[in-house]
Amino acid sequence: MSQKKVFQSIKSLPVDLGSVGSSGSDRMSLSDAVSGNAELLSDAAEGTANGRGDVGSENDESPYYSSDMPAKVGASSGDDGDDGNAENTPIRLIKKSHDDSKWSDTTPYMSKKKLQSWFQLPDGNWELGTILQTSGNESLISLAEGKVLKVNSESLVPANPDILDGVDDLMQLSYLNEPSVLYNLQYRYDQDMIYTKAGPVLVAINPFKKVSLYGNDYIDAYKRKTMESPHVYAITDTAMREMIRDEVNQSIIISGESGAGKTETAKIAMQYLAALGGGSGIEYEILKTNPILEAFGNAKTLRNDNSSRFGKLIEIHFSDTGKISGARIQTFLLEKSRVVQCSEGERSYHIFYQLCAGAPTMLREKLNLKNADEFKYLSQSNCFMISGVDDAEQFRVVMEALDIVHVKKDDQDSVFAMLAAVLWLGNVSFTVIDSENHVEPVVDEGLITVATLIGCNVGELKLALSTRKMRVGNDTIVQKLTLAQAIDTRDALAKSIYSCLFDWLVEQINKSLSVGKRRTGRSISILDIYGFESFERNSFEQFCINYANERLQQHFNRHLFKLEQEEYIQDGIDWAKVDFEDNQDCLNLFEKKPLGLQSLLDEESTFPNGTDLSFANKLKQHLKSNPCFRGERGKAFTVRHYAGEVTYDTTGFLEKNRDLLHLDSIHLLSSCTCQLPQAFASSMLTQSEKPVVGALYKSGGADSQKLSVTTKFKGQLFQLMKRLENTTPHFIRCIKPNNFQSPGSYNQGLVLQQLRCCGVLEVVRISRSGFPTRMSHQKFARRYGFLLLDHVASQDPLSVSVAILHQFNILPEMYQVGYTKLFFRTGQMGVLEDTRNRTLHGILRVQSCFRGHKARCYLKELRRGIATLQSFIRGEKTREEYAISLRRHRAAISIQKHVKARICRKKFKRKTEASTVIQSVIRGWLVRRCSGDIGLLQFGGRKGNEPEEVLVKSSFLAELQRRVLRAEASLREKEEENDILHQRLQQYENRWSEYELKMRSMEEVWQKQMRSLQSSLSIAKKSLALDDSQRNSDASVNGNDEKETSWETHNNFRLHENNRGRSMSAGISVITRLAEEFEQRSQVFGDDAKFLVEVKSGQAEASLDPDSELRRLKQMFEAWKKDYGARLRETKVILNKLGNEEGSSADKVRKKWWGRRNSTRMN
Repeated sequence: MSQKKVFQSIKSLPVDLGSVGSSGSDRMSLSDAVSGNAELLSDAAEGTANGRGDVGSENDESPYYSSDMPAKVGASSGDDGDDGNAENTPIRLIKKSHDDSKWSDTTPYMSKKKLQSWFQLPDGNWELGTILQTSGNESLISLAEGKVLKVNSESLVPANPDILDGVDDLMQLSYLNEPSVLYNLQYRYDQDMIYTKAGPVLVAINPFKKVSLYGNDYIDAYKRKTMESPHVYAITDTAMREMIRDEVNQSIIISGESGAGKTETAKIAMQYLAALGGGSGIEYEILKTNPILEAFGNAKTLRNDNSSRFGKLIEIHFSDTGKISGARIQTFLLEKSRVVQCSEGERSYHIFYQLCAGAPTMLREKLNLKNADEFKYLSQSNCFMISGVDDAEQFRVVMEALDIVHVKKDDQDSVFAMLAAVLWLGNVSFTVIDSENHVEPVVDEGLITVATLIGCNVGELKLALSTRKMRVGNDTIVQKLTLAQAIDTRDALAKSIYSCLFDWLVEQINKSLSVGKRRTGRSISILDIYGFESFERNSFEQFCINYANERLQQHFNRHLFKLEQEEYIQDGIDWAKVDFEDNQDCLNLFEKKPLGLQSLLDEESTFPNGTDLSFANKLKQHLKSNPCFRGERGKAFTVRHYAGEVTYDTTGFLEKNRDLLHLDSIHLLSSCTCQLPQAFASSMLTQSEKPVVGALYKSGGADSQKLSVTTKFKGQLFQLMKRLENTTPHFIRCIKPNNFQSPGSYNQGLVLQQLRCCGVLEVVRISRSGFPTRMSHQKFARRYGFLLLDHVASQDPLSVSVAILHQFNILPEMYQVGYTKLFFRTGQMGVLEDTRNRTLHGILRVQSCFRGHKARCYLKELRRGIATLQSFIRGEKTREEYAISLRRHRAAISIQKHVKARICRKKFKRKTEASTVIQSVIRGWLVRRCSGDIGLLQFGGRKGNEPEEVLVKSSFLAELQRRVLRAEASLREKEEENDILHQRLQQYENRWSEYELKMRSMEEVWQKQMRSLQSSLSIAKKSLALDDSQRNSDASVNGNDEKETSWETHNNFRLHENNRGRSMSAGISVITRLAEEFEQRSQVFGDDAKFLVEVKSGQAEASLDPDSELRRLKQMFEAWKKDYGARLRETKVILNKLGNEEGSSADKVRKKWWGRRNSTRMN
């Protein structure tokens, strides 16, 4: 059957059935169907009246008994099913002949009425036709193209009414048969509705294009339950809610063939979980692991441009509040052979091409990178690009993701170096060195670059690739390798490096996602594992992949079929068992010991002379009687899987199962200077559990490979199954609509094969006829018991449960009571949940109002108490602040008093000095002005001790008197002010006299020193006064005697007297300045000492140390005293000197004058 014919046949349906709501006037078939339904109603009524109406299991399958469909439609559909015999109902057909009439939901009346039915053509396609006439077991049917065929009535399959076109749940179909399911899925697929419910299973059809079904708006809609259509978001939301409600770990199992969209579906589920449980930032890191894992673990195959070549389980942990707290990733069976070998049209792992296309210039030079077509590992498939994918941009995304998951820059450089080393290993070539075909690597760019990148010596790398060390007894023999052996060694090294690098990278991601995260035990696991594969040539990888899918299918069957029906039987439920395909025989074929596929493979791998052909012959010998096994010619054998038969070629099975990496290669990695190769070697040396025996040891096999690949993979798979058994599973079945990745193309045969493999229709049958919702009596009574009266709620759980069911008028056919649980059909728990939620909402409203009232009362009381407490605290605080401010005010007043007194003294002193200066200037001016009017100076005729008389005009004397009077008045005012200030100062001094006592000792010392200085000053004044008096007396005597002298003598003497007066006035001024300095300094030192005393006693505030300032003040006083005494002594010496000089000059003048006088007398 060609795909084109299949597509045309399913597209040949009437146009009116292709969309909901088409006008019925444009098609004959719909009118016939309506008239047929009308006739059917009358026939059904007659059958009931005659006692021929038999209610079969068809009624249970009809959605109208459990959904909110219109009554008229429900009645017609129900009557359709009532008019048949029991043995012709779909369930009975399945029970009678499961293999032949599995999908035949036919009934005799369908052939008698003009209804639309499905007819299967010879090529296997289904066509929709209208029954024109029925004669016995034959019917005349009209197909869509106008063809009229005469067919057997039993071969017709009833079609659903057009009102059910495109329903979002296959359980709603009236007739659950193969063509109806195919048509319904295609109807939705053509409208980009790629998700359809099949009972508890979500069917997702890959659209091979972007559809507008995702984003924040859709996430919010499913989160708020405003959108109920099937979606990955809905499945994920259900898992999240059940995890929080039931406190049970959940799992989302995504399965399907390669290219069906499993990886994208897993990413969409993770996106919704990140939106629901986000907030801590860890969800962004979890999402960013997808680009990394896809780059390192996905590749382009003939069927899928982004095929996962490994399996992964992402376990997302949540906190008590439902927020993501961490995650862990577990991987399974990386396809290592793809690193060194690719088929035509496929690619190796994406990261190689991304590195070659997007590496920065510096990184390219460091790693000696070239284009992808220059590396032999990548060029053997002649496929370097994927349509619509920019490898350079993807490399940038990968580097950004590595930064987000906290992979250090140095580690990133090491990762890229290992990738480049793998690529360059493929370019290492060998040359034959002897006649026995022994080879050694060519020392070229490839070999040197590999040695540089992994950090080893070129010679050591050369030996590791061309020789092998073997132990014979206690001796070690070095064996040279042939070309094939050397190539295998090189490829094994490349595969091991890449596999270890992948595991190391996953380990780093897990560290980033789990460091510092608190786990609560609640988790949702998302399983994205390779789907069932069947190629023209199937090798060891497909063998392991299909075995894993058999295990997952058994888990699916066990959860949805076996456990479901076993629980019904154990709990005493009235149940008609539904048959399904059990794959336990196929699993026994793989796992049985000692004659299972895996056991025989491990056994043959341990034999030194075991070959792929001997392994195939052994399988044929021991397993030929197994119904799931069939031997083929040569090295092939066939296994009948749940999804179909697959023929495997055993070529390479033993080598891949051993997956040997010899000790020489491991020692080479451990001797490298780079950290990553050393870590790889350490990991390979420590991952085994039992020693190597048999051929692995004798052939120099590495100690790191102590378990075969199948054994390790089987152990990982059993751990996975054990983990999934402890979770509540949610299944998503991904369907691939065509093999060409073409949007809009729907291959009926391909989709049908996948539906059969998934067992989707059996799931729908069990869900429709079964009881998918169940709850124990205790839990049911505990959850809904509060809805009943008190006297009822106090009884046992079973009575409470039955009372609840009767109170809410749930129909008896909608539930069954088991020994330990209650079983409900689909949708029945929603009524109870809605009532419970409304009641709880009302209770919460009442509680909220009451709690609000209590909270307000408590708040008022609390406010009163707080106000009282605040008043006391604020009063105490205010009193303390007032006391502090009062002390500060008093201190400020005291400081101001002293400062103002000091300022006043300074102002008074400045005014006194200014007055003195003004007086001296005025007096000098007056003297100089009046000097011209001086009268006769009389020197003679008076006694020697009488002062000289100066005659001045009366006008000048009067002016001088007035000025003197004014000066005296101002002086009296200043003195009065000074007396007031002195009185105030005396008051301040009396007030603080108690603090002056502390300075009395220092003041006594100062007074003694002052007295000594005053005594010295007084002595100096007295001496100057005596000299002046003597000079005045001499002047008077000389004046009496000078009457007779000549005018020249008089003038000389007068000049001498003026010089002596000026020297005397200079001496007096010096002494006056010294006295003023003494008064000023004594006042300053006294004020400073008093201030320091006040500071020390706490009466004044200042940011200084009074003790240190007092010592400094004493030092300043001592220094000034020493300087002042020295200057005073110098002044005395100068004055004495001046006095001596004046005395000698006066004596000389006198002597001269006396001599002249005597000479005059004598003459």
